[in-house]
Amino acid sequence: MASLAHQRCFHHSLREAVARCPECRHFYCRECITEHDDRVICANCLRKLSVSGETQRKSFAWLMPVVQGAAGLVVLWAIFYFFGAALLAIPSSFHEGTVWVDKWWKGE
Repeated sequence: MASLAHQRCFHHSLREAVARCPECRHFYCRECITEHDDRVICANCLRKLSVSGETQRKSFAWLMPVVQGAAGLVVLWAIFYFFGAALLAIPSSFHEGTVWVDKWWKGE
């Protein structure tokens, strides 16, 4: 195998290679490589690493809307439950209209 000094850039055939990407094992010039996590890596491999990192973070992204929807349903149920309990606590004479008649018309 030829030394690094005799290698040419994978993208620019007229330029000398200065580094070899540890992921894809191709040689690259100074413009085609970048440093990431204390190692020299090419742009394509860096893009692949960043995409795989994003998919790992998004794997539980669907969970938050489900939790929010369930919490919303619980709150809505609680509101209707307590509203119904308050309506049931009202005496039946109020619904019949006799609660006012009993107190004011009978002279109590």
